[in-house]
Amino acid sequence: MKYKIGDVAKIFGISPDLLRYYEKKGVVHPEKDRDNHYRYYDSWDMNFLADCLWFKAYGFGIEQIAHMMTNTGYEELMDTMTQKRSQIQQTIHMQNLLLGRCQEYLDEVASGKAALYQCNLQNSPELVLYLNRHNFSYDKSEDIQSMGQRWLKYMPFTHRCFEIAQQTLAQGDEDYAWGFSMSMNYVQEFQVPVEPPMVHLPPQKSIHSVFKSAGKNNFSPRHVDFMLDFARQNGLTVCGNAHGHLLCSVLEDGELTGYFEVWIPVEE
Repeated sequence: MKYKIGDVAKIFGISPDLLRYYEKKGVVHPEKDRDNHYRYYDSWDMNFLADCLWFKAYGFGIEQIAHMMTNTGYEELMDTMTQKRSQIQQTIHMQNLLLGRCQEYLDEVASGKAALYQCNLQNSPELVLYLNRHNFSYDKSEDIQSMGQRWLKYMPFTHRCFEIAQQTLAQGDEDYAWGFSMSMNYVQEFQVPVEPPMVHLPPQKSIHSVFKSAGKNNFSPRHVDFMLDFARQNGLTVCGNAHGHLLCSVLEDGELTGYFEVWIPVEE
């Protein structure tokens, strides 16, 4: 039985243009009516089209499929499929990382709300970070901007982080800096080279809490004053810069409100 190009396109759910492409590449060889130039495909052609869809399901592109169907020997086929297996394994690994990161984020947001304005002592997480914005001004130096572009590729395995200098905490100033941070497990996973202007932050005994800030440009170091009060009340001395990150931004009472997790290093 012979099938017109439109019928074949419907049977396989592909476009007539793709059928013409496969014809051009020698995958199928439809008969052409000399009078009306209609193409007619037989069951032999249909078999090869089914094979094309089979390879497409692995994620091969149409050009590679055409080559595999017409000009690939046994060993090359084995090599091609071995490479595809490796690609699929890498994709699965990345998807598993994303799945884990998604669960981490859910846990962070859930625990963050429960910890709102609650102070406790714990070790800060081990991080690598770099800062590219001071208050509202971005650093335009080439190394900082280049690093920023590289780190954007690591999302969502990063946090948007901030730093409040120890001097700012002590003097009540409004200075702070923003950038990106990444926990050490992801630094190791992605083999991120830790080099200036990156900074490695080891775990450190810290006051931990969460605060929130509503509205545009209302973020302030003064949001952590309640943590400084906790330090004084418990005989603790601040011994380093405060670090934290944005947990989430949500709509509350008609305003976008950011929840921020923060650690302030202390000693007794």
